[in-house]
Amino acid sequence: MKKLIQPYIDAGITQQEYMIKNKMDNVDIRVKVYAPVNQSAQLPAVLFIHGGGYMFGSIEGDDAKCARYVKEINCVVVSVDYRLAPENPYPAAIEDCYAALQWMVNEHKKLNIDTTKVAVVGGSTGGGLTAALTLLARDRKGPDVKFQMPLFPMLDDSCTTYSSNEFTDKRVWSRDLNRFAWSMYLKGVEGDTPKYAAPMRETDFSQLPPTYTTVGSLDPFRDETMNYVRALTDAGVPVEFHLYPGGYHEFEAMVPDSGISKKAIRESIEALKRGLAD
Repeated sequence: MKKLIQPYIDAGITQQEYMIKNKMDNVDIRVKVYAPVNQSAQLPAVLFIHGGGYMFGSIEGDDAKCARYVKEINCVVVSVDYRLAPENPYPAAIEDCYAALQWMVNEHKKLNIDTTKVAVVGGSTGGGLTAALTLLARDRKGPDVKFQMPLFPMLDDSCTTYSSNEFTDKRVWSRDLNRFAWSMYLKGVEGDTPKYAAPMRETDFSQLPPTYTTVGSLDPFRDETMNYVRALTDAGVPVEFHLYPGGYHEFEAMVPDSGISKKAIRESIEALKRGLAD
């Protein structure tokens, strides 16, 4: 099913909704496709995964961000409305994301996208799902991902790093919120946490796509992001990493007009453009 949405973010961008099938669970999930008006040539494609601690968030919350990618990178963006915990714990979210990636590649003619230029992007929980999805695609020998951009990602359910316990202010993402979110997502998981739930459980980071990642120095995810960068680098994966001084979790969204937020947003867009280039 396709539903055409009238452009309201930018007159030069179209939005269309589709209901697609997650064959693993035999459920329908929603995706929204953002593309240039009157697109004629094949364009790079971005699968966008929203954040929200696995428990909240939606496609609509990132309409403007997805539209900006389309406009500034000249690409097609597919945003996936994955199922949320605690009603739908692991592996619902990651399987929905994998289904969206497969659908995007399988429907490349309809979407007019270049399957050799596919990126996966997300922030916070979306960043963790981005890292998990590239692991899953590698291990299942699924669609080829050219570039990944997990921003300030939620990667480590152990909650044992220094930074994951350092920040307790509940006005932003904090130690207690982080532990609660993991408990909701992993509800029902017995034994060791699967690596496709918490990517830092992986021991082999080889053959993953070139990566751009960032985190603020005051973010609970600071140390796990740096551990991820180290693991990728040790495995020979090309990585660009930015640590923004004084940046707390989601500072780019909370204070978008600050100098450091503008810098972080601009640098991530430039990195995505480079990652999708020839």
